[in-house]
Amino acid sequence: MRIFIIGGTGYIGSPAAMRLGEAGHEVAVFHRGETCSRFPQAVNNILGDRRQLADFGKEFEQFAPQVVLDMMPYFEEDAVSVMQAFRGIAQRVVAISSHDVYRSYGILWRRENTEPNITPIGEDAPLRTVLYPYRPLAEGPQDRKFNYDKIPAERVFMSEPEDLPGTILRLPATYGVGDHKHRWFDVIKRMDDHRPFYLMDNDNAKWRWTRGYIENVADAIALAVTDPRTANRIYNIGDPDVITEKEWVQSIADIVGWKGEIIAVPNESLPKHLKSDTCFDHDLFVDTSRFRSDLGYSEKVARHEALVETIEWERANPPAEIDPHQFDYAAEDAAFEALN
Repeated sequence: MRIFIIGGTGYIGSPAAMRLGEAGHEVAVFHRGETCSRFPQAVNNILGDRRQLADFGKEFEQFAPQVVLDMMPYFEEDAVSVMQAFRGIAQRVVAISSHDVYRSYGILWRRENTEPNITPIGEDAPLRTVLYPYRPLAEGPQDRKFNYDKIPAERVFMSEPEDLPGTILRLPATYGVGDHKHRWFDVIKRMDDHRPFYLMDNDNAKWRWTRGYIENVADAIALAVTDPRTANRIYNIGDPDVITEKEWVQSIADIVGWKGEIIAVPNESLPKHLKSDTCFDHDLFVDTSRFRSDLGYSEKVARHEALVETIEWERANPPAEIDPHQFDYAAEDAAFEALN
């Protein structure tokens, strides 16, 4: 199968491209050349900016992809340009989306005040009613956060079911080797620093959020790309079972051998650097059974093994810059003393 990937050199795109290349597919990756990835020889690199897709028509026609995988459709115009560039060339487009399209995500960030989705959240559940969830955080219209929203992009990708069928994959909070967000770094660092306790917001401690290990997520993407049954379908991707945030912290503690105490307290009792403005009243727990039922998918890497590999990588690859204010142990000690 000939597969064309837009933005396949990043944290999630790179392992997905690797799997497709290693499986014997003819893969071309379109990227700006800013990220180095070691692909198999079967993977071709095409340098370019997705904002100029229209300039590469001859190259696209020559490669003649059967499937286009768009790893980074952040804006509506991204989706429009892909559909225009590959209409009449490709047979299907697979677009990477996110669980942030759901109404419960808007409530989490206090962007809207409506009834939350019933959990687990299925693919047909209501989406956010307020678009551009990160616009309040943007520094201006030129900031990528200003117009970011995958809901309009999804609509475009699913708008031509006959001429260019679309597949939408809504990904979870993805952790693991290479995670540029270092999602578990603060937990691991506190334990490695031999802190006697770990403070958590009480509501956050009970909150559940669907996550996925990078290797499992890459497997799911590769499966969706190569299986034509996914045409004109939307899928949630992520772990089938969802544990609380406190249980995640305890799982890491068990692996690293940390014997401290996890303490959940009201948000107002936390030091300033641990306070959160998010609303944890409703879980962001999605239903992934459609993908499993349609394609027979199951994770190859179990959670324990995934966390072992993640912890090892985080220890060997800490963030380039660590904000010392995020590890104000004196303030945490004072907050702990105030509880007693």
